[in-house]
Order: sequence, then C-alpha cells, then structure tokens
Amino acid sequence: MTTILAVGDIVLDEPEPDSFFDPSRAALAAGDVVIGHVEVPHSTTTVQTSTDVPAPPADPAALGALARAGFHIATLAGNHIADAGPEGVLDTVRHAREHGLVTTGAGAGLAAARQPAVVTGAGRSVAVLSYNCVGPRESWATSAKPGCAYVHVLTHYELDHASPGGPPNIYTFADPDSLERMRDDVARAKREADVVVVALHKGIGHTPAAIAMYERPVAQAAVDAGADAVVAHHAHIMRGIEMYRGRPIYHGLGNFVTVTRALTPSGDDDSPERAEWARRRVELYGFTPDPDMPYYPFHPESRNTVIASVEVDDDGVRAGLVPCLIDDRGRPVPLTRDTGGEEVVEYVRDITRRAGLHTRFEWAGESVVTVREEEEL
Repeated sequence: MTTILAVGDIVLDEPEPDSFFDPSRAALAAGDVVIGHVEVPHSTTTVQTSTDVPAPPADPAALGALARAGFHIATLAGNHIADAGPEGVLDTVRHAREHGLVTTGAGAGLAAARQPAVVTGAGRSVAVLSYNCVGPRESWATSAKPGCAYVHVLTHYELDHASPGGPPNIYTFADPDSLERMRDDVARAKREADVVVVALHKGIGHTPAAIAMYERPVAQAAVDAGADAVVAHHAHIMRGIEMYRGRPIYHGLGNFVTVTRALTPSGDDDSPERAEWARRRVELYGFTPDPDMPYYPFHPESRNTVIASVEVDDDGVRAGLVPCLIDDRGRPVPLTRDTGGEEVVEYVRDITRRAGLHTRFEWAGESVVTVREEEEL
C-alpha cells in the first residue's frame, strides 16, 4: 500500500521555519509521498511585478524546512508564483530542487510547467500535476516566458432583473482549450505512472464553504481523464470534500504553515496596496485577523485544517484525513478524536453539506478519518 499525504497553502516567511512543522512531523512521516503547495516565490530578487497585493519573495533557505519536515513534492502553480518576476519563478524551482524537493506547475516555459513531478513510494510511481485556475494572466507561462501551468477560468455576469447596477448572477466556467490541455496532461501521466494526483489552485478566497460554479467540473474532468485524487488550495480556508467515481476531491485544503506579515499593515509608511487590502478585506470578506497573530492574517475559521490522506493498493483508492488546528503560534497541530479533532471534523462535515456535497466522515481509530460517499454506508 502507498500512502499519499497532501496539505494546502504553505508560506514560510517567518524566522525559524522548521519550528512551524514540529507538531506535524510525526503525522507527515506516515506518508510515502507527501505533497505541499508553495504559495510564494523563494528568491533574493527585489523585483515586484504583482498586479494584486504583492507577495514578497521568501528566503530560499526556508525551502529546506519543507524538505526536512518530510515533504517530497512542491506544487508551484499559483497566483503569486510570478510576483517576483521571471527570475523569482526560476529561483523558486531551482532552490526547491536543490533542497531535494521535486517540483511541478512552474518552470522556464509552459512545457516545463506542465511536466509532472514523479516520485516512487512503497513501490508505486506517483505523478503530480499542478494548475493555477485563478490567474492573473501575468503568472501564466508561455512557450518562452517563465510562469505556471494554468486552466483559464472565465467569469460572466448576467443581470436577470430590471435593476441596472444591481447584483448580478455570476457564472464561471473553464475555457475548453485549457481544460482539454489539462486532460491531455493527466491522461499522459496516467499512462506513465501508477497513481496520478492533480493539484488545483482554485476557489473564492477567505469565504467559508462556497464552491464556485467552475470548480467541480474542472476537478471532475481531472478524474475523468485518469486522476486518482484531486487536491486544491488558494482560498486560505477549507472547502468541502466529495467522492467522484470512487476518487476523492478535496476542494480546498486551506492553510497549513502560512506565516507571513505581507498582508498585515505596519504603519503610516506602509505600501498603499497593503493598506487598501486591509480595508477591503473587511468589506469583501467580513473579518479582521486576530491582532495577536500578525504573522497569520487570515479568516478565524481557517485555523481548522486537515492533512489529506489517500491510500492506494491493488484493491483501489481509499480517502481520509487527519484533522489539525492551527495554534496561536501559527503551527498546524494534528488532533485526535479526544483532543479536539471531532470539532474540526464537524466543521468539515458542515462546509461539505453547505456546498451540497454528499460525503460521510467516520473515525477509523483515534487520529484518522475515512471519507466515503454517503451511499457506500
């Protein structure tokens, strides 16, 4: 049996990055293949090219903490990977590989970004692909431009009532060409590896439970093409989990180690983009981060998180999760049923129901929860 573990967003932008993984090391060590999403560039460049609130590059040496925590694969396709320009993209790939991580989702051009990361765990080859579904266009790789692999998602606003300027209906869907490109990548990887995992950077940020229209069709298309599991990140808060054709889709794994002050205003001389973001965060998402945790500027509910667990053997695929809670120091702490894990699992049940997904979560022992379709029980 091969055990694949995956977590959500990782931002290592505080001193002593190894310390943030200390509570989760034992849980991560149970994985034959461990996957994490590196959210920001790791580079010494001073270039800033973001069209949004910029994510300043983190210390390249911090990637060593990820490897020492037991991670094998770093997915890189995300909205911030090009915030430090082409040099930042290439530096991140290079430094990650120098620290022993296998990367996917970003590279010197689109062909390189679309190449899977392949590792072998417990006798099975596992291929991981990574795609950015949220933009911006500046982050996308081209044939000659460093950047990330992507699925282009379109947004259409339709006013269905006689009230110009009123709230519209919002429709989102994947561009057929880029979706077909993802399908081709998955099918190719499945021909060459025993197991395929697709990582999608998707979702509506900082908003509990909501799954946008495009998300399930894109994730299901990956399974239809041959993926054995789909994991997602970007929203910085968890999403529900579904089983589709016997394969798990973790619609949003939320945060794991995400420690940064990049979104926390530091005074009157701060960047106008960061100050504006702090103002709009309340307007758009209705929350203010805990002032006692300036290194964790996220929604209070985002402290609920999980480690996705996918077991593969000759009989098929079994899905599960390890519940975790992000503590006051910004560290994800795995929980047992008797130490607060049931509260996290109930949160996952709730957001899954609210998203209209029909999934059952049941404890298998004290530390792992199984994920099944309702009709299986």
